[in-house]
Amino acid sequence: MTVAVGGEKRLGSPAVRAFVALGITVAATAAAIFLLGDAAYDWVKAVHVIAVIAWMAGMLYLPRLFVYHADAPQGSELSETFKLMEYRLMTIIMNPAMIVAWVLGVWLAWQAGYFTQGWFHAKLALVVAMSAVHGMLSASLRRFAEDRNDKTARYWRMMNEVPTLLMFAIVILVVVKPF
Repeated sequence: MTVAVGGEKRLGSPAVRAFVALGITVAATAAAIFLLGDAAYDWVKAVHVIAVIAWMAGMLYLPRLFVYHADAPQGSELSETFKLMEYRLMTIIMNPAMIVAWVLGVWLAWQAGYFTQGWFHAKLALVVAMSAVHGMLSASLRRFAEDRNDKTARYWRMMNEVPTLLMFAIVILVVVKPF
């Protein structure tokens, strides 16, 4: 199936292209692990960091979109544009990036023997909290899509800081390993 976008023909929908890209990433990472053995660790870590960056970009941007969407009149062209932007951000960037970050992060932790270390337990708890925020944002996206948002722009401005604070704590734990 081809879709015309701005006069240019593209194969499939954005979601299909995202999942094809996710599949290629997973296959390439699995091939690296299989072919490189122990030398694959750094390559897998690089893909993990890229996935975390993509996930965090979405986690920081989606609440900001909600700030503006909360002030847009329901049913307006602006509101409908925000719905599309939010949906694509979640399904094409955030969900695949979170999955890759989790899968590779668990593999990396297992390979390095981090499951017995205190800093890693704290980091894992914060990543679970980040995933819970992701789930909350996903539920909020559905409410916005159904014109059922009941939160103010001020609420979303405050929520925009939660992923930032979690990210700071996670990065400090990973880099400093304080305990």
